[in-house]
Amino acid sequence: MNIPTELVNHYPWLPSLKNYYSEIASKSPSIFITEIFSQDLGGELKERILNLFEAAFENLEEISGYRSDKLNVYVYLLLNIILHSLDNQLITNRVANLYSKINYNELSNEKSDVNLYNICKDIGLDIRYYDPPIKYGINIVKDQQQKLESSFTVHYIDYIKLASNLRDEYRKLVHNSLSEGYVFIQNHRLIRLIQEYVRNKLLIKESDDKDSLKAFVNEVSKVEDFKEIIDKIIETWAERKEEFQFDFKIDFESEEDIVNLFPPCVNEILKKMKSGQNLIHNERLFIVWFLLALEYPVEKIVDLFSIMPDFDREKTTYQVNFAQKKKYIPYKCLTLKSLNSCLAVDYKDKLCLEGYGSVEPSERKKLGHPLGYTRIKQYRASKADFYKSKEPNKENE
Repeated sequence: MNIPTELVNHYPWLPSLKNYYSEIASKSPSIFITEIFSQDLGGELKERILNLFEAAFENLEEISGYRSDKLNVYVYLLLNIILHSLDNQLITNRVANLYSKINYNELSNEKSDVNLYNICKDIGLDIRYYDPPIKYGINIVKDQQQKLESSFTVHYIDYIKLASNLRDEYRKLVHNSLSEGYVFIQNHRLIRLIQEYVRNKLLIKESDDKDSLKAFVNEVSKVEDFKEIIDKIIETWAERKEEFQFDFKIDFESEEDIVNLFPPCVNEILKKMKSGQNLIHNERLFIVWFLLALEYPVEKIVDLFSIMPDFDREKTTYQVNFAQKKKYIPYKCLTLKSLNSCLAVDYKDKLCLEGYGSVEPSERKKLGHPLGYTRIKQYRASKADFYKSKEPNKENE
């Protein structure tokens, strides 16, 4: 399928990029970098790249000066090379999140549904387009009926693939209208799925072969302009990383390392936050409610979220304060299992899997709530400290 060149320039993550810019695809990264910086475009290209990284470090959701020109293609390709060279998952997550949001905004401003259809076809979606839009149901909000209509349906297999990492309840297949295997989807939700596709295009995993990576970086860094960009990004990150990297040792009453008392479901969310990953809605609610239940200070809960790509301190503070006033109870174990958030098996956690209270397996009590896990761990830790304090001090003997 051929799509307009303008669309590829605007959205260089489209697979058709290889067709329109086949001469670039055939070149090695070092030759590509050498050639683009030998042109007069070098200064503007460098500026666009550094602005993008600065905006990502600032938690911005858009940047000024985004243009759908050929240089936009160079920015995208160079971005992939830079992220691979940096080999930093935290930076990668932030940049991928910002870049996908920029493209979400651009796609939302598309005046033609035909363009959106062509984009979906190009990324390989089995999609149907209706003009005029097709009516498929009624939504009732506060006793008001709203007729639902859409210009698109997507085959359920493709829908599931795109929505797999967006586990919000309303995205589940069971909550969407289907006809002949195709899911009715409104434009803004379709664009959100495409945004996730774009984000995943930039999510480069950290390299396991550090020697090969070092050789690659040495080769591409021979181009002075590229080296300047890399050095500037590293310098900026060194100045700013303390804002994003933090210690998960949480002081609570007399405990210095209460994180060791947390169940796997909580530690997994904290690990995601530490790596800069976005949390789904249920994970955000659960971690806030859990920490509030332990009387963890609001400002420190907000700080935990500060590392995340879409962090907004004002909004987060308001939401955490609201949750504190409402005194929400964290999800119980049964609910976490239904949300696929119970990780007892993955972590092979004995307390979660085997229960507590007796040596005899048949008499052991099963955990019903994550807070119960922490209370039991606290009790066991306090008992261990008590007996340790009773041990003779050999240094004083």
